[in-house]
Amino acid sequence: MINIASRLQAVQGRIRTAAQAARRRPEEVRLIAVSKTFPAQVIREAHLVGQDAFGENYLQDARSKIEALRDLGLEWHFLGPIQSNKTRLIGECFSWVHSVDNLKHATRLSDARPRELPPLQICIQVNVSAEVTKSGCDPDQLGDLATAVYSHRGLRLRGLMAIPAPSDDVDAQRRSFARLRHMKEELVNKGLELDTLSMGMSADLEAAISEGSTMVRVGRAIFGPRQVK
Repeated sequence: MINIASRLQAVQGRIRTAAQAARRRPEEVRLIAVSKTFPAQVIREAHLVGQDAFGENYLQDARSKIEALRDLGLEWHFLGPIQSNKTRLIGECFSWVHSVDNLKHATRLSDARPRELPPLQICIQVNVSAEVTKSGCDPDQLGDLATAVYSHRGLRLRGLMAIPAPSDDVDAQRRSFARLRHMKEELVNKGLELDTLSMGMSADLEAAISEGSTMVRVGRAIFGPRQVK
């Protein structure tokens, strides 16, 4: 049986050590527990030991968990590819969306966001490794997309997200994350008020934190191998 408390403690220790090594404050880095494919009870166990932000990739699976755990007041982050016919439900159910990579989806999310709720917090996903099979905005198109998303009243653009090509080379990991950081800095210099870099997962969170990550998305190191749907 997985001991969620000890796994969370271990991940938080990694975050703390990495932040200190980078001469950053550990509280500058927020942990998003990626709970996709895991049942509501496991999320409840994580909440009992202090975790309050969870990431999901599959909308229908997430909706049932969000409803079952509504009493906990959790913060839900949508991380998966966005389908146009599901933007309404994403806009209604989540507080954050990390995977916006085109203006069409941004506009649909803005229109779908209930006006009684705060603006939907948005990260633009950037394809920093130029992988054909991976989602993400082309870096050359980022400036125009960010400016357009920034103007949508139902959204609040917070920053950028990336899932670089897997690598065991720490220097290669850092180069990919540094590239995303530079992109964010360029947008800030153009007048956009951004504060978020969503980068780093179980295998590379240390490299991400060393390059300025403010959110790490960790699933396997907390919950174990992903369950088959």
